[in-house]
This record gives sequence, C-alpha cells and structure tokens, in this order.
Amino acid sequence: MAIRPLIRRARAVFHRMSADETARPVTDRATEESKQDPITTNVVPHIGAEDQQPDIPSEDVQHGVRDVEAVTLTWSKTTLMAVFINIWFLYFVNAFQSSVFYSLSAYVSSSFQSHSLSGLPTALADAFSAAVFLPVAKLMDTWGPLNRGLAYAFTSSPYIITAFAGSKVADEFYYQVSWRWGLGCWAIIFPIVAAPLYFMLKFNLRKAEKEGHRRKEKSGRTFLQSIWYWFLEFDLIGVVMFTAGLVVFELPFDIASEAPNGWGTGYIIAMLVVGFSMLFFFAIYEKWIALTPLLNFSFLTDRTVIGACLLDATYQLSYYCWNNYFTSFLQVVNGLTIAEAGYVSNTFDVVSGVLLLGVGWTIRRTGRFKWLLYIAVPLYIFAQGLMIYFRKPNMSVGYQVMCQIFISIGGAIFIIVEQLAILAAVDHQHVAAALALLNVVGTIGDSAGLTICTAIWTNTYEKALVRYLPVSALNNLENIYEDITVQTSYPIGSATRLAIQKAYAYAEVRMLSAGLGVMVLAFAWTIMIKDIDLKKVAQVKGTVF
Repeated sequence: MAIRPLIRRARAVFHRMSADETARPVTDRATEESKQDPITTNVVPHIGAEDQQPDIPSEDVQHGVRDVEAVTLTWSKTTLMAVFINIWFLYFVNAFQSSVFYSLSAYVSSSFQSHSLSGLPTALADAFSAAVFLPVAKLMDTWGPLNRGLAYAFTSSPYIITAFAGSKVADEFYYQVSWRWGLGCWAIIFPIVAAPLYFMLKFNLRKAEKEGHRRKEKSGRTFLQSIWYWFLEFDLIGVVMFTAGLVVFELPFDIASEAPNGWGTGYIIAMLVVGFSMLFFFAIYEKWIALTPLLNFSFLTDRTVIGACLLDATYQLSYYCWNNYFTSFLQVVNGLTIAEAGYVSNTFDVVSGVLLLGVGWTIRRTGRFKWLLYIAVPLYIFAQGLMIYFRKPNMSVGYQVMCQIFISIGGAIFIIVEQLAILAAVDHQHVAAALALLNVVGTIGDSAGLTICTAIWTNTYEKALVRYLPVSALNNLENIYEDITVQTSYPIGSATRLAIQKAYAYAEVRMLSAGLGVMVLAFAWTIMIKDIDLKKVAQVKGTVF
C-alpha cells in the first residue's frame, strides 16, 4: 500500500471538446473566443481573411504549457485515443507492481531479519519522492505535461484488476520463483510500456511545429551555461536541502528503538537537530534566497489550496499510521495466505475503481464537490473507530472487509475532491505546480504516518510478546519479532501463536488510535475548502476529453 498514494493522487475528470468546435475555421473560433473571459482565451485573435494563421497558444503561459496546448491543436481523435490507451496501460503496470510490492514487503524485510522495520524503506522513498515532485512539476511546465485531463475513474479501472491479480502474482513469485524477481521484473516491463507514449507525444509536438501551432525556440546558451541554467531553474540546492532534512529528521523515529541508548543516543539526537535545522533553513532559502524557488508561495494565500493540501496530509498520515502491518496482521491473526491477505487489503482499489465512476459522473452533473466531504469525513472516522474494536484474535475476517469498504469510500472521495479543488482554484499554467504541492504535502503525510507506525510498532509489539509468550517460546523471541515466516510457522490455536496474535492486536489498536485522533482535523480542513462551481471553470482548447 505504501506506493499507492503516489499512484492514486494522479487521477482527473474527463471533459470532451465537441467535434464541430475543433473543425471550425479560425475566423469563427476567434470571433467566438473574443467574447469569452480573456484569461481563458488561448488563440491569437484573427485580424483579416488575408492574414489567417494557424492557432497558436498564448505567449503569456509557460513554455511546456504552450507545447501541450499546441499538441492538442494538432493530434487527431484516433491519436488521442491511442495516447489514453497507452496511459491506461501505464497505470495498469504501476498498479500491478504496487500490489505485488505491498504483498511481498513483509517477506522482503523478514529475509533481512527486520520485519519490524518493513515500513522504513518506503518512508525514506516517500521522503525522496516528496522532494522530486516539485522539480518534476517545473520539468512538466518547461518541457510539457503527459496530459492532465485524465479522469479519476478512467485511471482507477486498472486497480480493479490488479487488486486481485497482483496479490496472486505476488504469492506465485514468492513460492515459485523469488521475491527478488517479483520486484525486479518491473524495471524491465515499465520502460517498454512507457516508450510508445513518449514517441507519440514527441511526434505530435514536431507535427505542431510543422503546422505552425508551435514556435521552436533556441536558447542560445552554451553547454556549460545550460547546465548552470537548469541547476538554478530546478533549484537543486533546495531539492537537496529539503530531501536531506526530511530524511534525517524522520529516520530517528524509525530506528531509535534499535539504538544503544534509545532516544538518548547521541546520533539520534544529532539527526533530529540537523534534520529540523535543514528544513528550517530550506524554508528561509526558498522564501528569500532562491532565484527560482521550488515552492510557489502565492498558493499559500488561497484557502482552498491550503485546505486541500492539509486534508490530503491528514488523510495520508492517518491511513499510514496503521496500514503498513495490515497484511502481516491478516496472515498471522486471521490465518490468510499472501494472496488472500492481498485481496482484503486491496479492497480500496476495487471499491474506489467502481465508486469513482459514479462520483465523477455526479460531480460533472452538479458541478459541485464539497458536499461529498460532509459524507466522507464522518464515514472514514467511523470506519477507523470500528477497526479498533475488530483488531482482536478470533474475529471474522468479514469484519475487516466491511471496515475496508467504508475506509475505501471515504478515502476515494478525499482523493478526487482534493485534486478537483486544486484544479478549480488555480489557472491552467499553474496546475502542475499546484498539484505538485498537493503531492508533496500528501507524501510527507504518508511518510510521517509510516514513521509513526514504525515507532509505535517497535515500542509496543516486542514488549507485548515478552508479556504474552509462554516461557518455552521466549528463547526464540528475536526471531519471532523480526520474521513473519517464523510467526506463521506456529500452528493456529497453539499457545505461542495465540500469544503472537494478542501482541499484534495490542500494537495495532494503538496505531489505529493514533490515526483516528489525527483524522479529527479533517473537519477543519473541509470548512476551509471553497465550494467552487466546476461548470464555471474554463477548459483547455483543442482536441481533449
């Protein structure tokens, strides 16, 4: 589950431009568009019949935004469909590898005798990816996006398939091949699937140049000047400061229990001080020193953007306070296989894939989205509270599925509303930067949630094992604590297995309680978000959905 927030947050709503709109002569389009809000007009006005020129995107937007608008003026609907099909397969592959990784992560960490730290690699990866979102947004705005008009429902559909297939494939990899190939094969598969999309977009960009929709620009910089220019443009100093600060600050929460003197260990204290200081200086650097800051501080004055970002951070933190050890819980406490545990834990992917079709259609018909939060927030809190009660040995796994369905309904609504709020609150050329800010804050939230989850687990589970294990099993305490294969090797119903199950329940209840307490803040963030009428938000020109 740990990679899924990076996938789920990448979903949008389809809107189709009518066929006759793209087929009209330039004179008619320019006349009609001159009556529209000048902010939404992206085509150079027509002067005279003898001076007709191809449609050219507005010069007052960023280079990459002009490129993608030029492409939409060039490609055919057949090409557009091919692009969306390729994107669907990209989501399919990404969802597949996410499901496989989630199912195998406990066994990967156990193979290194570190089951208790299974969330640490993902927490660190999330910290790195949070820093990458902002420069990538700049890259998109400079070199052009991979089309942000995708529907959430469209990009959710692969998850319905991979929720079941991914878990089964993970099971087969672990028992028939190896977990190493289960993870490594995606490094080969993904580039192969992504290549056609790259070449289609590149081809249509050149076609736009030939037809006059795009003006090719030359920088006039030397090679060394270009290196220096992009070094400043992507604010690599800020990226390093933010990444290092976040990683160094979060790491002690995961490893303090393993340190010689716990929180009193010298290097633990040093990491906390250095990490916090780097994040503090990063904020100062971005505000007053950086020539091209990563953060667009103007977004922080919009209450809708702030509310959406804080809601995302709260939801991600709350969810990952308990989720990392959920598949392990299902296997150890409920006796499920790798595949079966994956089916239960991937309930979100199935429910959201179906639910978003209805939610997306409803939002498109009404033009409003905020009202959904008044349903989703209480439902999510209610479901997380129920999970606290049902995290006990000998409880039917059906109760876990029921809670997951409720969690999935609430979480799916959060994701679609957060991004719609961002898209409605900013203009077209700042969409990438605003969505990047949303992703950064959300990814920091899930990284923090994983950190809290690991900290609670390492400070409760082993102590609970010492308390509950029969004397005959105490000599194997370390192996039981660090290896899920050892935990599941004890027969269900035996005194040792029951003790392990009770220890799991003890730790899980405390992780869920922490997440539940954080989630109450979602009510405040919901109030901050404006109820924007999406029907009044202008759409991009050209052949788009």
